[in-house]
Amino acid sequence: MQLLHTMLRMDPPSYVLLQNPPGLPSIAVAWVACLFWRSKLIIDWHNYGYTIMSLNHGKNHPLVLIAKWYEKLFGRLSDYNLCVTDAMKEDLWVNCNIKAVTLYDRPASYFKETPLELQHQLYMKLATESVSWNAERSAFTERDEKSGDVMKSRGRPALLISSTSWTEDEDFSVLLKALEGYEQYINEGVKLPALVCVITGKGPLKEYYNGLIKKLHFKHIQICTPWLEAEDYPVLLGSADLGVCLHKSSSGLDLPMKVVDMFGCCLPVCAIYFECLHELVKHNENGLIFRDSDELAEQLKMLFLEFPTLESKLHEFRKNLRASKQQSWDESWDQTVLPLLSQTE
Repeated sequence: MQLLHTMLRMDPPSYVLLQNPPGLPSIAVAWVACLFWRSKLIIDWHNYGYTIMSLNHGKNHPLVLIAKWYEKLFGRLSDYNLCVTDAMKEDLWVNCNIKAVTLYDRPASYFKETPLELQHQLYMKLATESVSWNAERSAFTERDEKSGDVMKSRGRPALLISSTSWTEDEDFSVLLKALEGYEQYINEGVKLPALVCVITGKGPLKEYYNGLIKKLHFKHIQICTPWLEAEDYPVLLGSADLGVCLHKSSSGLDLPMKVVDMFGCCLPVCAIYFECLHELVKHNENGLIFRDSDELAEQLKMLFLEFPTLESKLHEFRKNLRASKQQSWDESWDQTVLPLLSQTE
C-alpha cells in the first residue's frame, strides 16, 4: 500500500520499467499503477524470484509455490517483456506464455583495462606491500627511480579476483579447495607463481567463509576479502590477471553480471558451469568453464604455468576479448528496446 501510494503521487509516466526480481509485491503494484495511469508496464526479467526463495526454503515450500504462481500470473499482465538470455526467453514463453525480447547485460563504460600508472596508484592505496625508502614498490608494480615510469615487478604474484554477494547461490568452498590443490602443485615442484586471491563484496555468508579461510595455512597463496570503494572495484578488475565466477543461477536461466563487468575489463574468466552459461563464456575462447574444485585447480595450473610470459593462454584469452568488441549498453538499448517503445497499439 505504501509503494502504491508513493507511485500514484508521481506524474503519470508513459512507461514503467520494472526489474524482476524482486517482483513481490512490485509487479502487482506497478500493474495497478499502470491501470490508473493508462501507462505501459515493461518487466525486465533477470531471474525468477521464486527460484531464489527456493534456495532457502526448498522448491515445494508453500511460500515458494505461491511466489511462483504470483510471478506467472502478474508477469502475463505486462505490456512488454525483456530478459537477459535466450534460454530465459524460451522458458518464459513455454512455461509462462510470456513473449519476451532478449537484452543482454552490458558493462558500464568505466569497466575497462587499467593503465599501469593507475594500477600502481591503487596498489599503493591498498598498501599491498610496504613502501621502501628508495622507490615506490607494491607486490605487483614498482616505479623506476630514474625515469619515473611504472613497470610490473619481477617475480610478481598472479592476481586472481572473485566478487560475490556471499549468498547461497555461490559456493566459495569450491574456490578454497581449488586453491588447496594449487598450493599442492607448488609443493610438488610445479613452477607456478605465488597467488594473491582477492574476494570482494559483502553479504550474509561472509563471516562463515572468513572462518574457513582462517583455517587454511598457505605458504604461496594469500587470500583477502576487502570491501572496495565503488570507484576502486573496476580499477582492480582491470588490473587483475584472472577472474573466477562461482555464481550458479537459481533458475539456470540468468547470466552473472560480474562476468559481464570482467569481460568489459578484458579480464579472462574461469566460471562454474550451469546450463546457459555458454551464452556469455565461450570455453577456451574468452575463458574456461569448470564443474568442480579439481577441474578449477587444473585450470589454474594450466593458465599460470607460463606466467607472466605473453605466450600464455591468459594472453590469448585477453587478445580474444579485445578483438570481440561488444555493443555498448546504449547501442544495445537502441537496437532492442526502442523498437518496442515505438510500436503502436
